[in-house]
Amino acid sequence: MPRSITAFSNPLIKRIRSLRDKRHRRAEGLFLAEGLRILTEAREAGRLPQFLFHTAEGARHPLVDALVTATESAGGEVIETSADILSKLSGKDNPGAVVAAYPEFDTSLDGIDRHAAPLWLVAERLRDPGNLGTILRTADAVGAGGLILVDDCVDPFSVEAVRASMGAIFTVPLAKTGWDAFERWLRTDAGTLVGLSLATDLDYQAPTYPAPTFLMTGNEAQGMPEAIAAACDLLVKIPMYGKADSLNAAVATAVMAYEVRNQLRRRS
Repeated sequence: MPRSITAFSNPLIKRIRSLRDKRHRRAEGLFLAEGLRILTEAREAGRLPQFLFHTAEGARHPLVDALVTATESAGGEVIETSADILSKLSGKDNPGAVVAAYPEFDTSLDGIDRHAAPLWLVAERLRDPGNLGTILRTADAVGAGGLILVDDCVDPFSVEAVRASMGAIFTVPLAKTGWDAFERWLRTDAGTLVGLSLATDLDYQAPTYPAPTFLMTGNEAQGMPEAIAAACDLLVKIPMYGKADSLNAAVATAVMAYEVRNQLRRRS
């Protein structure tokens, strides 16, 4: 049976709220997710929380009931609390019906099987959590094998990135690594590295993309360093017909990802 917590001063409430800070997430090995849709996506993907918080009213929803049952069966702890405490945990004035703390996943490059999918997304020094979450959603939508984060990217387990992913954090394989380690790993087997760049005249629809293709997006403000761009097998450019000189990083990734996916689909 769920236990009840009604005090803001409760040590567990303070502990879970501290997960909004990266330092505490690392120390605890836990991260926050909120909202019935995202938590249901996680449950359906086989990911269950260590701690699940809900209100008495929320518990009457069949999907919340399913989350409670699955969490308890897996050995997690379920806590009934107030909407005000859910708001404190989530940082939102109008929190969803549920907030949960999940164990962080293994994000080592060793867990990536490049032959599991013909398309992979790679982000280099991505700094905006909204962009990261959106790229995760794109990876899910196009059926990419996963997302590989290279060098100093924003924390994918931040509340903002998890929220922006709309559940894709639980469905898309994720790895974090440095550029040197990624390049060594990439060159040990098949794989074409395609970089999005303004410093090329090659139209993004011109090449024939092989499988597996690793599609790399650089830092939002600076793009890719010259050394990384030089290491790409192909540099391609999305043409701009208006006054803007480039697309948002997440939008550009989506445009490119669907071009690669559509080519692969037509050939199959």
